[in-house]
Amino acid sequence: MIQLVVSILLFFVLFFGIAFILNMLLRQSWLMAFLYPVIILLIVDDFPLKEYFTAPGQSFPAVWDRLLGLTMVDIAILLSGFIGTIVSGVVIRMLRKSGYQMF
Repeated sequence: MIQLVVSILLFFVLFFGIAFILNMLLRQSWLMAFLYPVIILLIVDDFPLKEYFTAPGQSFPAVWDRLLGLTMVDIAILLSGFIGTIVSGVVIRMLRKSGYQMF
């Protein structure tokens, strides 16, 4: 149970930080929220990235089956990372609205 809480907190903070830095540097508030599903695919799959391009007929059904096979614990951890990216976009927008111009 402690590992679940730590994992959820770690994914939230990790993806909040990554998204905050990308939003600050690229000036796109929601970029990481759109990239997050791709990152999830890379976390969940067990084959190289080039397989998506060389053998899409085999790789997409395989990754879909792996996504459907995730447990509730895995989904909670991955969802906390997505929430971190959303919170990062909200924080960036609030800071810019308050007059802070980052980079």
